[in-house]
Amino acid sequence: MKVIAIIPARGGSKGIPKKNIINFKKKPLIVWSIEAALNSKFVTDVYVSSDDDEILKISKINDQVNTIKRPAALAQDNSKTEPVLAHVLNSIDSSVYDYLILLQPTSPLRTAAHIDAAFSKILESKADSLISISELEHHPLKTFTINPKGFLEGIINSKFPFIPRQSLPKAFRANGAIYIIEIASFLKKNVLITNRTTHFLMDIEESVDIDSNKDVIQ
Repeated sequence: MKVIAIIPARGGSKGIPKKNIINFKKKPLIVWSIEAALNSKFVTDVYVSSDDDEILKISKINDQVNTIKRPAALAQDNSKTEPVLAHVLNSIDSSVYDYLILLQPTSPLRTAAHIDAAFSKILESKADSLISISELEHHPLKTFTINPKGFLEGIINSKFPFIPRQSLPKAFRANGAIYIIEIASFLKKNVLITNRTTHFLMDIEESVDIDSNKDVIQ
């Protein structure tokens, strides 16, 4: 079984310039994800996709890391991840791989141990894909919206905001750290979620996503 890990890292970023290579705990942000992939017992090959030459140079921490120059058209503010993954797969012989793991560089606290546990989970569950999640700190059923008249309404109904949290079903969000999918399933529709998608639960503390300067810990 062969597994390809793809780390997409475009050069442009409005929140933090060159965000993917800023210093995070004494090393470039993207290196955290690269090292996690290299240390995974399941990952066969690691590919970094970027439109930025500096990012590609920094990513080449050793000969085990492969880099692919991404077209500018796939590195815009509104560019989606799936076409970037497809570009990598179309640039290589993807037929040799069984699974794809997407690792976003903005999730530096995701480790090789997380990747291996998540991969074991997808194999055991016999699912087509897996998404890492964390529990929401604020339950969405307890939120409000403002109606056209300017008055508050519960987002589902006006009873849920006042129901004790413990009585509500747990709610989760994709934390962006790990996405795994069978190559064959991805190539069919170029999507990361299928009707057979399982999950890997991570702690809120491990799910930090670097989005602005306040998230950066030097």
